[in-house]
Amino acid sequence: MKKIVIITGANSGIGKEAALRFAIDDFNVVMACRNIQKSEKVRDEIIRLSGNSNVRLMMLDMASFNSIKEFTDRFKEEYPKLDILINNAGYFEHGAKYKLSENGIELTFATNAVGPFLLTTLLIDSLKKSDDPRVLNASSNIIKHFFSPKKQIDFANLQGIKDKGYKHSVYNSYRNSKIALLMLTFRMAKKYEESNVKFFSLQINGARMSKETLRKFKMPWRLVAHIQNLFFPHPSYMANNYFEICTSAKYKDITGKHFNDKLEVMKVAPENPALKDILGTSVYPVYADRKDEQEAVIRLCEELASEYFIQ
Repeated sequence: MKKIVIITGANSGIGKEAALRFAIDDFNVVMACRNIQKSEKVRDEIIRLSGNSNVRLMMLDMASFNSIKEFTDRFKEEYPKLDILINNAGYFEHGAKYKLSENGIELTFATNAVGPFLLTTLLIDSLKKSDDPRVLNASSNIIKHFFSPKKQIDFANLQGIKDKGYKHSVYNSYRNSKIALLMLTFRMAKKYEESNVKFFSLQINGARMSKETLRKFKMPWRLVAHIQNLFFPHPSYMANNYFEICTSAKYKDITGKHFNDKLEVMKVAPENPALKDILGTSVYPVYADRKDEQEAVIRLCEELASEYFIQ
């Protein structure tokens, strides 16, 4: 049977290019997307370019626990196993006000951390049925801010604004969500160590954005994004990294690793990293390696999604 891959947020950017890459290699591709109308055109384009008709579009909103549960129930009814899960979808909207998901969680953290945790947990039995199951989480170089010893996840403001002096920042929320996702990668790799499921994370330094994406930015962020876009690689660059991590025999027997864009395994930084470490791509902040913080993150995710969580 052909291998099956789920890619969240597969209708644009790196996710779209990854769906095309896997389709070209004759995978059964499940595009898990929130905007079905927009995604239908992308799915048809991928089928046309790849010549692979086994490209399926299924509705999934990563900020909604109900949507995640409905998606996983439907998937398990229709597919006998899952070989690869790529948690690619993410929320990041410059200038946006503080928003809560329908489950009462700050929207960025719900989409980028709790959502992937719940989706992976509900699909873990399907992954165990594969002979080489792999989970890849899309991280970001924004976690570099945690090289500062003063930075830590702001747990107090993930479920409504509890501190009256709190000033919301989309940038900080995104930073919190991506370091949490890396911690979840490490923690879940350990939790499922006795199973065959492997967990990986890839640090993304940016990818060239479409004109449609750029139009979503509010000024002056739109101008900044246009300038950044001049230096970002095409999304296919990271999509090829997705494919390599999830299919290469080199990574079959390792788990709980964080990769840079050159597919080098990143190491934990020293407590007082040098400037070359901070500016480079060989180490990640020691904060992500702290077992008490990892435990706090996964415990929070379990509590928030307790109604849907499967032990």
